[in-house]
Amino acid sequence: MSDPVTILGIESSCDDTAAAVLRAGGEPALLSSVVSSQTDLHAAFGGVVPEIAARAHAEKLDLMVEQAVAEAGIGLRDLDVIAVTAGPGLIGGVLSGVMCAKGLAMGLGLPLLGVNHLAGHALTPRLTDGVAFPYLMLLVSGGHCQFLRVDGAEDFTRLGGTIDDAPGEAFDKVARLLGLAQPGGPSVERAAKDGDPARFALPRPLLDRPGCDMSFSGLKTAVLRLRDRLVADQGGLHAGDVADICAGFQAAMRDVLAEKSRRALAGQSDLTGFAVAGGVAANQTLRAALQEVATPLPFIAPPMALCTDNAAMIAWAGWEAYRAGHRDGMDLMARPRWPLDTASAPLLGSGRKGAKA
Repeated sequence: MSDPVTILGIESSCDDTAAAVLRAGGEPALLSSVVSSQTDLHAAFGGVVPEIAARAHAEKLDLMVEQAVAEAGIGLRDLDVIAVTAGPGLIGGVLSGVMCAKGLAMGLGLPLLGVNHLAGHALTPRLTDGVAFPYLMLLVSGGHCQFLRVDGAEDFTRLGGTIDDAPGEAFDKVARLLGLAQPGGPSVERAAKDGDPARFALPRPLLDRPGCDMSFSGLKTAVLRLRDRLVADQGGLHAGDVADICAGFQAAMRDVLAEKSRRALAGQSDLTGFAVAGGVAANQTLRAALQEVATPLPFIAPPMALCTDNAAMIAWAGWEAYRAGHRDGMDLMARPRWPLDTASAPLLGSGRKGAKA
């Protein structure tokens, strides 16, 4: 296992089609990482439309693979491993990626590895910063929000998470309520820069209860009621109202995430650091608050391009699995649900297809 291994990563779990080439086995080298966003395709609908996303993935996957390999300066025959997101995510997109990876693995005669998308995010600090186990990971994105103690590449313990909306989902919904562009995270953050976070008293859900679980649905509903009240009282929303609402919403999100992070870190003296990943980690206000909470532990936040969905993290998680001896066959399944911590009770319930998170 000492020889360098060249891994192709493929990611298609939501609305980004991505491919990356990683060389591992010594000092890791990310040879390429390309992403095709579907933001424009979904803009008119106020959110991701699964059928449109799946079709776009099917059209783009081979092009992204071709581009990633070309930018890496290699050929397909120089690859050693194919790693692909096998879940969780929108099933049409995940299936598109899995089928593409199967075709490549079969055609090239290469090992195939199905990767948990959440593991990709959770293990990214090991790619970017070489973080040693164990560390605390806050995975905070459009579809997920969890505190994970990471003791190994396949050893995750969930300390808490959202019981309803994920932060990114709440940002998107608030943006829609206020007539801001999608995706909502960047739009709300931009508007908040000109706002007064103290003007409106918005709730900090679950701070009055012990533990690390979170809830953001009520915060989003509070924004809805505030908007409706302002519209009724003054006949509409002014630009200053929108900025102040965004600032207050972002401050409430910051306070909840910071306090829950303190609780998750409490009493864990063996941690090597506190890491954050996922698209919402790109928010500078939230990132600054989490960095303050981490002290005196090292605070690890991957570069912006590796916070959002990407295939570099899938290639790295594939490498972690590959060197542990894992291989998948042509019976690899696409999974809409796939919790990292299978020992803990589901946060969001469980149905015929298994636990959601």
